[in-house]
Amino acid sequence: MNTNGNDRTERDRAPAVWEGAADALPGVARIAGTAWLRSASWAAGSSARSARNLARALTDPTAAGELVRGVATDLADATRAISTVAAKVSSGVPIPMALFEASVTLTSVMTPEEPERQRELSLRERGEDLLRRSRDVWSEDVAHPAYGRILDEVAPDEARILMLLLRGGPQPSVDVRTGGPVGMVSSSLLSAGLTMIGPRAGVRYLDEVPAYLNNLFRLGLIWFSREQLEDPLEYQVVEAQPDVLEAMHSVRFAKVIRRSIHLTPFGTDFCKTCLVDAEETKDLPEHEVPED
Repeated sequence: MNTNGNDRTERDRAPAVWEGAADALPGVARIAGTAWLRSASWAAGSSARSARNLARALTDPTAAGELVRGVATDLADATRAISTVAAKVSSGVPIPMALFEASVTLTSVMTPEEPERQRELSLRERGEDLLRRSRDVWSEDVAHPAYGRILDEVAPDEARILMLLLRGGPQPSVDVRTGGPVGMVSSSLLSAGLTMIGPRAGVRYLDEVPAYLNNLFRLGLIWFSREQLEDPLEYQVVEAQPDVLEAMHSVRFAKVIRRSIHLTPFGTDFCKTCLVDAEETKDLPEHEVPED
């Protein structure tokens, strides 16, 4: 009698288990879909790394073995995370909890820690990759790889200054030093690098122009020439500015040293590549090459 009761209990309980598993199927399907999407996203996001690893695998048996083992491990972990849902539901774990735990596991599989996903190459490996790309006649790389980093280190006002130099050409700059008979023997610098670049470029923070120029020089985009521009009229407006006049009137004898500020060839190419359209790169003013 007890045996029959147990049989009925097991029969009555089985449909509930299967019903729970059936209810979990949409969630499992979502987990499977998520696994595929995350796998695709992860693969697309690391396409450069994958291509590099594949290229190494073609010539290095050890690298080929590591590549195959890595792919097999990822697929096995994802499959294990999906199958765990059904097992947990069958053992009585609530469906939402089982799906949540599987999602957490799947996220850890498809989104590995940053050091594992983007392994740092040694200097030698980076050098080999650079030389390999230099021999690739079909390479479409046209922009310098440093341009992306430079864009992150240039302020909006500095971009305005670059555009002024690109379209307006080299800009006048003056130094004010002590003059007169004493200045012929020993001249002291009173004020350096006075320009009209800030107002002409329309920068927002005029007081920051010296810092802007220093940063652009640090990035290799501009250089400070000791030579003056060919047209002396370029200096008339600069020498009439209050800061220049103040420096000149601070001593009995003063003299103005005329200089100029130019884009470097690297800075010119950066501006043409990143800041203007191709049709705007024609008939632009020329800049002098930096002095040795």
